[in-house]
Amino acid sequence: MKTRFIFPLIGTLFISIMAIYFLVNPSYEKSLEAKYYYETGDYKEAYSLAQEAFSMDIYNRMAATIMAQSTISLKYEAYITQAQAYLKQINEMATQENISTADRVRIKLMSEIVTNSYTKLAPSIITDKSLVIQAKKYHDDFEQLLEKVTK
Repeated sequence: MKTRFIFPLIGTLFISIMAIYFLVNPSYEKSLEAKYYYETGDYKEAYSLAQEAFSMDIYNRMAATIMAQSTISLKYEAYITQAQAYLKQINEMATQENISTADRVRIKLMSEIVTNSYTKLAPSIITDKSLVIQAKKYHDDFEQLLEKVTK
């Protein structure tokens, strides 16, 4: 009868000690803060905090994971920003009555850069789906544009 209560009590005590360690350890505090920033979409701050936490404790897997995921998300953000900038430039060229040969070449180069950069992106299970979808949309748009320009 006593063993029925002793094992759950020991288990609860063990989990409580682990939780207290997790919440009091400065490395894990930084990791939790980094996780918050990652979830809110501030990948630069998440990476910075996770790197700080990892430097305090190299065995902090949470910090290592957040650093890796933030790096992937930052690459997606950079890709999307680049695609938006190129699209803006292309739209400015397209407003002219006649598109010059030099502008066509620029459009082709920008389209090739965006489509080739997309192949270097590698999402993970945790990567924000909206980033992946947005990057895919830009890739598809630039692929279509590249087809039109190369005809």
